[in-house]
Amino acid sequence: MSDTPLAKLFVAFNNVLDSKVGASLGLRKLVEKMTYQGTYTGINLAKRSSRLFASPGKQQKAGRPDNAKKADLFDLNLTEDQEMIRETIRQFATQYLRKNAEKINETCQIPEEIIKEFQALGLPYYSVPEALGGVLNEKATVTQMIIAEELAYGDLGMALALLAPVNALNAITTWGNAAQQEKYIPAFLDETNPVTAVIAVNEPAPLFDPFQLKTKAVRKGDKYVLNGTKASVPLVNSAELFLVAAQTEEGENTVFIVESSAQGVSVRSQNAMGLRPAALGELTLDSVEVLTAARLGDTFDYQQFISYARLGWCALAIGTARAVLDETIPYANERIAFGEPISHRQSVAFKIANIRIELDTMKILTQRAAALAEQGKPFNREAFLAAVSCQERAMDIGNDGVQLFGGIGFMRDFPAERWYRDLRAVSWCYNGMHL
Repeated sequence: MSDTPLAKLFVAFNNVLDSKVGASLGLRKLVEKMTYQGTYTGINLAKRSSRLFASPGKQQKAGRPDNAKKADLFDLNLTEDQEMIRETIRQFATQYLRKNAEKINETCQIPEEIIKEFQALGLPYYSVPEALGGVLNEKATVTQMIIAEELAYGDLGMALALLAPVNALNAITTWGNAAQQEKYIPAFLDETNPVTAVIAVNEPAPLFDPFQLKTKAVRKGDKYVLNGTKASVPLVNSAELFLVAAQTEEGENTVFIVESSAQGVSVRSQNAMGLRPAALGELTLDSVEVLTAARLGDTFDYQQFISYARLGWCALAIGTARAVLDETIPYANERIAFGEPISHRQSVAFKIANIRIELDTMKILTQRAAALAEQGKPFNREAFLAAVSCQERAMDIGNDGVQLFGGIGFMRDFPAERWYRDLRAVSWCYNGMHL
């Protein structure tokens, strides 16, 4: 085989890579990176085209978690189970996300090792009722907010990527009909090869309004034809299932389950400033035909869907903002300027105090809305107020973090600039996630 033209070409090419010129130009690393990315893309394409979802059987009724016990007041104290979950997720976020955040921000790809460790936590089972193979008895919105917050404490971009399939699963569990649950939920609970699914709401439009969708769905017999473009979709290149928000001819906003292998579906990566580990991209639907059965649920509530999305982004913003605060305080106490810690300066102390005040405001508003959602009470107004608060304050906290760290806050070797870039996304991307 070594005498074949292909083998000779490979040997010659390898010699060029190892030559002085090749070493000086870094050709081997470049080729290895291109080869890896090409292989990764090929694997993702094969995965997207080969997934076979189960055919619906005889399940008569959709499985839904019960509402939590109703109360007039919401308790800010966590239960023992919530404390245990928070500690477990915090350890994972600190050990795997925080330590690898800067490197993954460059590669825009979460290593398989971290993905497997996250899957070992078994979070999808806590989104599915017992009747469908999970362990959920009652709604766990507050607990899910805790999980999102703790993951974002490690890194917001990786938290978004890791939670994307869980969020799609929550949507199908909450609103999917019996046939949709039976067809798709087993793929989420597959421990060897769980499905990668994402929610696509955002569109490339100035001042995007999730209630004025440009993506249209036209009914034709027993099918819908979808046309439109979605932006800032996480894991767009590897997703096998998209939950796409679209507007029908009657002006009704709804969501369709679209498999990535459907004809007319195309994706394109976007080189985003923040949330880079989430590998954001653009999803284009060009006359994509889906059966009417692909329309999510029989009694879908789009307003509530968006409210859950807003709460998800609030939780992520809170986790990252808390990371800013926890790193800023010791730095301000240890950084000596003019013979004393900079925290002794009123301008610095007041700025740190403002971060804490704004963070507590964000957290209380989010927890109040999550508690109402968990009890099955109306929470759209409270979710909107929480989202407005997080939009206005999250980026300010990120900016204050950069300011407090001074010159090093501007350097890529320190996390402050990454926190700022990620928190900047909260002000425009809070409509595309559901928890």
